[in-house]
Order: sequence, then C-alpha cells, then structure tokens
Amino acid sequence: MERGGAAAPNETGFGWGVVALMGVAVFINYVDRGNLATAAPLIKDELHLSATQIGVAIAAFSWSYTPSMMLAGWLAERINPYRTLALGLLVWSLATAATGLAGGFAGLIVLRLVLGVGESATFPAASALIARHLPPHALGRANGMVGLGLSLGPAFGTFAGGLFIAALGWRQVFLAFGLISLLWLWPWLARTRRLSTARDGAALEMGPSYLAVMRHREAWGAALGHFSANYLFFFVLSWMPLYLVKARGYSVSHMAELGGAIYLAYAASNAACGWLTDRWIAAGGDPNRVRKTAAVACHIVAPAGLIICALGDTPTAVAGLFVTAIGTAFNTAGIFAIGQTLAGPRAAGKWVGFQNAIGNVAGMIGPIITGLVVDATGGFFWAFIIAAGVGATGAVSWGLVIRRVEPVTWRS
Repeated sequence: MERGGAAAPNETGFGWGVVALMGVAVFINYVDRGNLATAAPLIKDELHLSATQIGVAIAAFSWSYTPSMMLAGWLAERINPYRTLALGLLVWSLATAATGLAGGFAGLIVLRLVLGVGESATFPAASALIARHLPPHALGRANGMVGLGLSLGPAFGTFAGGLFIAALGWRQVFLAFGLISLLWLWPWLARTRRLSTARDGAALEMGPSYLAVMRHREAWGAALGHFSANYLFFFVLSWMPLYLVKARGYSVSHMAELGGAIYLAYAASNAACGWLTDRWIAAGGDPNRVRKTAAVACHIVAPAGLIICALGDTPTAVAGLFVTAIGTAFNTAGIFAIGQTLAGPRAAGKWVGFQNAIGNVAGMIGPIITGLVVDATGGFFWAFIIAAGVGATGAVSWGLVIRRVEPVTWRS
C-alpha cells in the first residue's frame, strides 16, 4: 500500500537504517564544515588573519556549496541519489584532511571551495530518497533523524573538536577527522548496493526542470525562508567559538564545553519537534497548519534569543544562545519536510537543490558581513542585531509567501 504517492520504507527495502546512515552523513558533514570555526581562535593567531579574513574563509565554503547544490540535484537524478551522496562524502572528507596541511589564507580558501562542492550532494540526495520512499506523516521523523546529524555534528565538532584542538593542535584534528570520515562509505555502499542497482534498472524519470520549479511562488517562499533560517544557523555555527573566546573571555576548552552543550540543546529540540509535528499530523492535524506553525515559531523565538545576547551581560548572553539554538531547531525538520511535500517524489531532488542553493547564499555573505561589522565596530552587538533582523523575515516567507503546504501540480 502507498500513502501520498510514497511507499512505506519496509515495502521498498529502503528502511529506516538508510535514513539513519543519511543522518550520520549529515553529522560528518557538519563536523567537517564547522571545524574551521572551532579552530578559528588558533588559526587566526597562527596565520595572522583578521576577523574579516576568517569570515571570508568560512564563507568560501558557501561560494562553491551554493551553486553546486543545483548540480547535485540534477546528478541525483542522473546517476541516482545513492551514488551522488557517496561521491560527495569522498570529496569533502579528502578536502577536510588536506586542510590540516594548509600553509596560509589562500590554501584555506581553495580547500573550503572543494569542501563545498563535496558537501553540496548531501541534502538534494537525501531529500530525493526521503520524498520517494516515505509518506507525509513520516517526513518529520525522517528529517528529524537527518536533522540530528545537523545538530549533533556541530555539538561534537565544537566540544570534542575543541578539546582535541586545544590538546593536539588544529592541523592534526583536521587530518584525523577527514580520514575517519571516509569510514562511512563502507556501511553505506554495503547497505545500498542493491537499492542503487535496482534504481539503475528502473525507468529513468528526470522530473520537472529547474525552470518549472522556479515558476512556483512556493519554491521562492521556501527558498527565502531557508535563507533566513540559514543566516541564523550559520551565524551561530560560524561565530560562536570566536565570540565566546574573544568577546566573553572563555578559554578554548571552556568554549568547547559550553558550545557543545548549546548544540545538544539544539539537537534535543530538533528531535522533539520532528516527532511532535508527525504525531500532530498522524492525529489528524492539517499538514499546512502544523508545518507553518513550527516554521513561524522558529523565526520568532530564535531572533529573540539573539537580541538577548546583544543586550545582556555574559550569563544572559549565554542564556540567549541557548534560546536561539532551541528556537532554530523548531523548523530544522520542517525546512526539508515542507520542500519535500510541495515538490512530491518526482521533483524533490531538484526542488531542495534550488531551495538549499538560495538558502545557502546566507552562508556566502553572512560570515563576511559579520566579520566586517565586528572589525568596524570592535564588537558583536550590531552583528547580533542584523542576524536577528534577517532571521525574523523567515516568518513572512514560510507563513505568507507559501500559500499552502501541499503538493504542487506539475505539468506532464
């Protein structure tokens, strides 16, 4: 039996084990991309970089990640999502390891660009698989499992990575994390080989074009909402370590402990929200109301947390970071569940590729804006205010630009 045009996992051989492996891939993804921010206090001093240069190095990831997203969505249809995700992880793991050998600012930029190309495969491939195999009432749980990787990755990267960097040095940690990441390929290839081969034997259906996706108002609403959510998330991911060490006086070790706790709060909120929204829908709740409620709440609570950070003393600012993390997680699962619902199984890879590409423009410009503001003002106050303002616009995108969270009609 199928519901909403998507078969349940156990009827296709897809299984929740594959979803869990995708969550592990996202975990590795965010550990590897966040290492530069965690090591920023040491890299800044060793390579004699300004805050603006740190911002540029962090943003360089998104310069390649963002345009490569649409290529990844196309590639997921052309060679299938299983191989696309495996190829992406191979590329980004090698780039992470090589970062440990970087000798200066230019080397960091090049390797961050390669990292972005590899990591661009993750969400288009995962969304194509989830939309094809799972019914609407399971999307929150599936995206919540994937989102756990998104939240636990920074938690582990900030806490364990920070402690390892403080003890061993940042170069050794980049080398170790990059090479260890490659181990994921063994269970993924073993678990999905039959599924990938079966996909080769299926009739090739490329689905709607990117132009067809971009004709829909809902695609732009989801993309702009994704942009504002990413501005919030990348602001914390990129700048929290440097902010806690340079502006609030924490040591690298204490920053790692506190940052890890903040990301654990984010992970718990993400898991709870993914489960609650699915339960609400399974109990008869209107998916449109459920998804929009979580999305709008995210873009009210998280910006409020940033304003608390900007206005408070050190204990209050730390409390504000927890509020921001918990609020941001309200819509972590929904960001992709909304796109998958709107696009349907045929278009989910390209839709999420487009949505995530626009969303990650925030990663291209946000860290640079923050670096320029910090250098110009000598502090983080206005950087927090700007991030809160951009984040609040997401309530309009998710709540009003998207008319209803329901499958769009594609022309044959």
